[in-house]
Amino acid sequence: MAVDEKVRLAQALRQSRAPMLDRPSIGSWLQAWAAQRPTAPALVAYDAQGTRSEVSYATLWEAVQAGAAALQAQGIAPGDRVATLAHNDGETVIAYLSIWTLGACVVPVNMTEEAERRRFIVENSEARLILALDDYLDEAEALAATLPTVCGALPLESKQWRAVTVSSAYCPDAEPNREALIVYTSGTTGPPKGVVLTQANLLLDAQALRDWHRVMPDDALMCVLPIHHVNGIVVTLLTPLVAGARTVLNHKFSPMTFWQRIARERVRIVSVVPTLLAFLLERPAGLASENVTGLSHLICGAGPLTVELARQFEETFGIRIVHGYGLSETTCYSTMLPLDLTPEEHRHWMRDFGFPSIGVALPVCDVAIHDADGNALPPGQRGEIVVCGPSVMAGYFKRPDANADAFTHGWFRTGDEGFYERDEQGRAFFFITGRIKELIIRGGVNLSPFEIDEALSHIPGVKCGLAVGFENRWYGEEVGAYVVLEDGVTLNAETVLQAARQRLPFHKAPKVVVFGTEIPVTSTGKYQRNKLKPYFATWRETQFTAS
Repeated sequence: MAVDEKVRLAQALRQSRAPMLDRPSIGSWLQAWAAQRPTAPALVAYDAQGTRSEVSYATLWEAVQAGAAALQAQGIAPGDRVATLAHNDGETVIAYLSIWTLGACVVPVNMTEEAERRRFIVENSEARLILALDDYLDEAEALAATLPTVCGALPLESKQWRAVTVSSAYCPDAEPNREALIVYTSGTTGPPKGVVLTQANLLLDAQALRDWHRVMPDDALMCVLPIHHVNGIVVTLLTPLVAGARTVLNHKFSPMTFWQRIARERVRIVSVVPTLLAFLLERPAGLASENVTGLSHLICGAGPLTVELARQFEETFGIRIVHGYGLSETTCYSTMLPLDLTPEEHRHWMRDFGFPSIGVALPVCDVAIHDADGNALPPGQRGEIVVCGPSVMAGYFKRPDANADAFTHGWFRTGDEGFYERDEQGRAFFFITGRIKELIIRGGVNLSPFEIDEALSHIPGVKCGLAVGFENRWYGEEVGAYVVLEDGVTLNAETVLQAARQRLPFHKAPKVVVFGTEIPVTSTGKYQRNKLKPYFATWRETQFTAS
């Protein structure tokens, strides 16, 4: 198929197969639920001290109208960008909803990033205003004083930023294709790229998740992930909103309060990442005294999940993991395991292929496996995971070079390697085998780090093990293992190497073990594997043989 034909096909998929929006904007959803369910709880928030607050749909809508009016009074108009220096907090949620109701665009700043990257995000996005919680207000004011596009900074915590009299009901901006969110990638090299998402992107993905997980108005979804990222925003803020349900917002994840709050708030669904599953397994007794019978399942994605970790969690707690996959560039989730799988089918797709399946494509997009030339590959053959459809981003902000590379053949190229297999119904179940840039190329052969991670995860006493490709004179790259042991466990390198070789052929098995106490992760729990490469520099000149 010619390149022009591939691009045409991808554009047709993006434009003609778009599901209908149930409502045209985020503000119109909030306005409708405030009228239909005024006293129903919309947001329950726990602050850093564990203090609980609850806001009804009517009260939330009043606060958002005041917030939108206050932003307008500051000169913010539809299409303008507003940066937020904040964390998980009820006022942060109100700020987001106010900005979207006005038709402006949220630029959430990850406050765990380095100061230079935070400044870059505010400057690159051409934000006109900064909203900041008290912890970050000094930085916000300093940025406003030095960046020419920023007109000022407002404090969120005191609620005075929205102390504006609203004389009449505020009419939400209803332009679904207007920019709503710019999320900056957390890459380890080069400046971060701004992923531009529209209100339609956000709402279509939220609607798809609502329907997939059968979210009803009486349900509660708990947010333990940061809401400066699409997972926290789309899954546990906007999905409940389009269902008329409620969000239970946590200041941050804590295994000490996780089960307790699920029980207290009658939570039905929680969105997590694999690292949180591992933390919960360290304290399995935490569930014993809590009644969580209303918990249906955990949504899990945004990081490498091993078969072993998933098995341990599901068998320990008796709670199903609904595994999925997506990126900021695809709004949030693009694939998800179906909820209608029998226990046997669920185990099959989670355990029998060496990798847990990331599920089938959600109705909001198309997913395929392509070779380097953009040709679709058959079942079982590894290639790049590509996505097309109305949940795919509008593009990278002010980065035509990155856009050209990301959409080479019309589809969005995720940079992830994977494959798919079909079930008896003909559905394509996808699997991710690793980041293409993290594949270990040993002697010209591509090795999946996830497959090696899986072998390490089976070794008794290993809390977490990551395969790391390190530079080697003889094979270009060799396989190393970075291992964190469980508390109180003592293992030597040779024991780990021998155990790995029982599951892997020599060319895939680690040749070197480095023990550590922690693994670098992004704020959303993704392992930063390439940051571990310097630990293996000592073995650059070493030739490893099977004998």
